[in-house]
Amino acid sequence: MKTLRNSVFAGALAALVPAIASAQAVLQINSSLPEGSFAHVFLLEYEERLEAAAPGEIDVQIFMSNTLGKEEDVLQGLGLGTHHASLSASAVSQINTRTAIFDLPYLFEDRAAVQAFAASPAGEMLAEGFEGSGMVLAAMWDNGFRQITNNVRPIVTPADLDGLKIRTPTSRQRVEMFNTLGANATPLSFGEVYSALDQGTIDGQENPANVVDTAKLFEVQGYMSLSNHVYLPTFLVFGEPYLASLDPELRETVFDVAQELSAWTFEWGETTDTETIAALSDKIAVNEIDFAAFQAASAPLYESPTFVDVIGADMIAATKTALGIE
Repeated sequence: MKTLRNSVFAGALAALVPAIASAQAVLQINSSLPEGSFAHVFLLEYEERLEAAAPGEIDVQIFMSNTLGKEEDVLQGLGLGTHHASLSASAVSQINTRTAIFDLPYLFEDRAAVQAFAASPAGEMLAEGFEGSGMVLAAMWDNGFRQITNNVRPIVTPADLDGLKIRTPTSRQRVEMFNTLGANATPLSFGEVYSALDQGTIDGQENPANVVDTAKLFEVQGYMSLSNHVYLPTFLVFGEPYLASLDPELRETVFDVAQELSAWTFEWGETTDTETIAALSDKIAVNEIDFAAFQAASAPLYESPTFVDVIGADMIAATKTALGIE
């Protein structure tokens, strides 16, 4: 991705007039997730490593729980120069539709497959999809396989989803996925999820186990079904105006540290997932699903225009090649 960065991003950055450098650059990074979440852990690690790699040159400031504004507004602000950076997941697909490749269910078998994808030509295609958006992809970090929670019953087969109001991100692909599986998909911003579950306006939601834990969703949910229906990474994205304000060497360091941290986040996520699910089993009923039944029910989505037309047949083909899928 470093070679791609040099060739693809250089033109966009050169077109912007660098601001006068201050003695110490300030980097503000937004996340929709709360303190203590995996995103917070990753950003704290990034802060430590980046400030150590560029001592006295940059002050990393982390803002959790959308302190800097709604996630969609922050992402728009990256291109406008009102925000610096964001660690985001599902919301990015509204800007770069190629990232919706991660909405195809049961595509990535494990984290090793995600890392292979990121290092492949398919990963470069995904990064190129940010061109013209005013933002640049620095790295893909872990997030985890998503699980289904709800307050009505354990989900074992797709039939168990019938009629349940399941919150999804504001993603057409995730909405169609859950509607296809029989649920009543209900898009909501993440910040509204806990109260909606508490008030009973939705029955359930889908997120990695770590989010269920750190956002305390187990307090308002009775069941967690280990569906592993999609893997979605987090995308560390920077605004082009902010990058243009940095000294070129510092800008390179900002990217290099983000890339170097990637493998660590996946290792941390693998270990933490296992520990978190075990701990959650004391707070919420945990069950396995009928994997074959869900896989079969999801098969039509691979031919759906909602996925193919948005992601791009070329992106899907390149991803299958990267993963060794016929």
